[in-house]
Amino acid sequence: MIEHQGLIVIGENLNATRKIKGSSPRILKDGDKRGLGYTDLSGTKRVLDLTDAFPEDPKEHANAMIPYVGQCFRNKDLKYLETAVHAQLTAGAHIIDLCVDEMSPYPEQRMEWMRWVVTTVQEMTDAVVSIDSSDPLTIEAGLEVHDPKKSRPFINSVNLEEGRNVLHAMAKEYNAYLAGNASGRAGMPYSAQERVDHLTELSKQMDEHGIPMEDRFLDALVFPVGAGPEFGMHYLDAIKQLRATLPDVHLFGGHSNVSFGLPERRILNDAFLILSVLAGCDTLMVDPLMNPPKEYLEFKLAAEALMGKDEYSLNYIAYHRSRKV
Repeated sequence: MIEHQGLIVIGENLNATRKIKGSSPRILKDGDKRGLGYTDLSGTKRVLDLTDAFPEDPKEHANAMIPYVGQCFRNKDLKYLETAVHAQLTAGAHIIDLCVDEMSPYPEQRMEWMRWVVTTVQEMTDAVVSIDSSDPLTIEAGLEVHDPKKSRPFINSVNLEEGRNVLHAMAKEYNAYLAGNASGRAGMPYSAQERVDHLTELSKQMDEHGIPMEDRFLDALVFPVGAGPEFGMHYLDAIKQLRATLPDVHLFGGHSNVSFGLPERRILNDAFLILSVLAGCDTLMVDPLMNPPKEYLEFKLAAEALMGKDEYSLNYIAYHRSRKV
């Protein structure tokens, strides 16, 4: 079982899509070299070399979006990787999400990258790792090398799109937690009701494959509110309905997507995470360094006590007593 006190946290910081702006003050310059400064677990200051990821034309450097996680993988910078893994765990993550889809357009290369990253991260931690890909074969490649003695694997994710349903059988074969997202046969959902309908049907498929309720993680899909003002409420309304009809499943989303393209993202993420917890999410997929999970767990316990969901505030009291031990 994933150990938690009311909220499960999926750390999203090892996705090859993650980027940093070339003008960020975190980028260090040394002649033609460019890198991301960090302090490793021993306290030594180091630099993740990003030189090769910058455009050739220096005039484009400031506005370039640099894929620093992808560069970490390419450089096989184990010190940065280990630092990133343990920083998320220290901040409160229970699951480390691993996605290599942007490493290559070629399936065989993506599969090899997934094998490498799953094996390497499992050498650094016994925590649950999420094998995350839009390609079932890439997920299977990660499952094949995953060490079940360390933890159970987590599959991210199945949906109703053609070819994805093979992941149900993989979850059974490898004793994996299974995430399912609200994408439908024709693509992304456009309303709260479509999210509910798609995930309800997906949950029925999980019934047919014998996936236990406690192993299901349903993702109602968070879209940026900067692209559509109604997107935030689509997600929240879907979560409320799903929590009422599927009380025992885990509900989550890629919560930080909501603020994409907008300033002061931490503030928006913070508000949205609180609204998501109130709507019924028991799982958060976040950057745990930007939005510390402890704050949302404490909010959840306090809210449940105040709304009478935690009778005599027993869970709230137990949590705070445990913090003093």
